Amino acid sequence: MLDDYFHGVIDRCQGPWRRVVAQAVAAGVPVPAFSTALSFYDGYRSERLPANLLQALRDYFGAHTYERVDRPRGQFFHTNWTGKGGSVRPERTMSKIRK
Repeated sequence: MLDDYFHGVIDRCQGPWRRVVAQAVAAGVPVPAFSTALSFYDGYRSERLPANLLQALRDYFGAHTYERVDRPRGQFFHTNWTGKGGSVRPERTMSKIRK
């Protein structure tokens, strides 16, 4: 996708590609390769994606902590989602991961 030729082809065909996937989905026709490739392409060219749900689930089930985009990079948070269970100190959890 970084090569000028492929970049031009993908850019030129992006609209029809999206219409094909949308029409197939609307008609109930599975197009897993087309839709997955389109999702990959959209993710590849996006600077920031909404991974907040994934991070929240990881934190809920395993106290993995998370970073927030509105706070300085390297500042980690943990939320006690249920109000039960033990406490987690984000700085201690992240130091174990970095070692």
